[in-house]
Amino acid sequence: MATDETKTPPPGDTLKTSEKKAAPSSRLGRLARLTALVPRALPVAMEGARRALGVSRTEEQEKAARQKAYEDAKKAGKALLKTLGEMKGLPLKIGQMFSYIDGFAPPGYEEKVQRLLRQLQEKAPPLNPEAAVQVIRDEFGMPPDQLFYQWERQPFAAASLGQVHRAVTRAGDHVAVKVQYPGIDKALQNDLKSLSMLEVMISPVTRQYQSKETLEEIKRVFLNELDYGLEAENADLFRRLTADLPNVVIPHIHHALSSRRVLTAEYVGGMPYEQFCREASQEDRNAAGVTIWTFMFRSLLRYGVMYADPHPGNYRFLGGGKVAFLDFGCVKILPPNMVTGIKRYIRAAMDADWAEFDRACVEFLGYDPADPKSWDLYRSYTLELLMPITTSRPYQATPEGAREAVQFLVRGHRKLIKEADGGPRMPAPVKMPYDLTFVNRLQWGLASIMGGLRTEAKFRDLAEPWVRDGQWPIGG
Repeated sequence: MATDETKTPPPGDTLKTSEKKAAPSSRLGRLARLTALVPRALPVAMEGARRALGVSRTEEQEKAARQKAYEDAKKAGKALLKTLGEMKGLPLKIGQMFSYIDGFAPPGYEEKVQRLLRQLQEKAPPLNPEAAVQVIRDEFGMPPDQLFYQWERQPFAAASLGQVHRAVTRAGDHVAVKVQYPGIDKALQNDLKSLSMLEVMISPVTRQYQSKETLEEIKRVFLNELDYGLEAENADLFRRLTADLPNVVIPHIHHALSSRRVLTAEYVGGMPYEQFCREASQEDRNAAGVTIWTFMFRSLLRYGVMYADPHPGNYRFLGGGKVAFLDFGCVKILPPNMVTGIKRYIRAAMDADWAEFDRACVEFLGYDPADPKSWDLYRSYTLELLMPITTSRPYQATPEGAREAVQFLVRGHRKLIKEADGGPRMPAPVKMPYDLTFVNRLQWGLASIMGGLRTEAKFRDLAEPWVRDGQWPIGG
């Protein structure tokens, strides 16, 4: 078990935190921390604007400007990492998403931005170890060195909502114990309230894009992550759903040692994602990629259960295509009509039944054929995402392909806004079901994970049975 796991920083690391017992949790305090980043980022933004406008400079001036831009960006990056790492909660979660989903960074800066933000995966600072002791005392009425046979005071991983300690149970089982940060529930709720306030402020523009419904969906799913008891149930559910998949490993939960704020699970070793991508053979990466892809999409298309957090820290690679899956906090169960709708447009694309595909795009995905330019963009974008499972040939996932899946949409939106009749305007709204909000996160994130592995496989052969079958009952 772990979470959207990140390694504890070594002594002297730039993200090393002071001995804090809790992340800042007040709404105004968290907004102030983020606002304080603006002066750091402003010089970087202004230099970007000058370059976009083509400001004339001598060779010497250009050299000096580049050096200053580099220094400003370096200072802004360090401030960003420190702030997000110490705040935890939603800001850290968003920073981590930007660190691994290809295509979110500005074109030409992808590697630099991801290399910077990747430190949030690898070195997010933990809190004072005594904070974890107090949480366990509050939950179980005794400190961890009495609850467990052995307890490692220093956490070996830290993430957006909690940190993870190694321990040994009284029965001799080696476990990973995820302990929620004190006050993180209030912090996350305040982050989401701030998002709600922003949504209200810009609602005259965004309400036609279902911004309120989408935000409510995000709030529901993220607040569920605070309940480690629910996460334990999700892990048990996925273990049942994947019992016939020998390459899928899900750590067993120790329910007697778990609560709403503490989750104890079997400790799993294995190789982390970045190391596996660097060192594993193409054959091993193909096999592991197939395991991940099968785990994700079979659960979604067969049972309507979606593992919605494809974070790199949530996998451990055990060799021979065997993969351990960690952190079941972000799970979404889709209504049957949503699963039927997803299968409908996928099946039509597989069959090259374009009339049915177009009907599904209108009736289920909410695309508007009355606006030809928007229609063409969203229809083409959907086909771009489906490429791995509409071709009968082997398909190789790449970082470039994952990046294009996002940038295709970004470029298209920019073109629609710029070329609109009567001056710039937003594209026609899409009435996509808000239940699909986290399907998009899964698609983008998983494309990046698979791209990092450079997995090659016949994905259509894997997916076709799940697409053609009806939905199975959960656990059936």
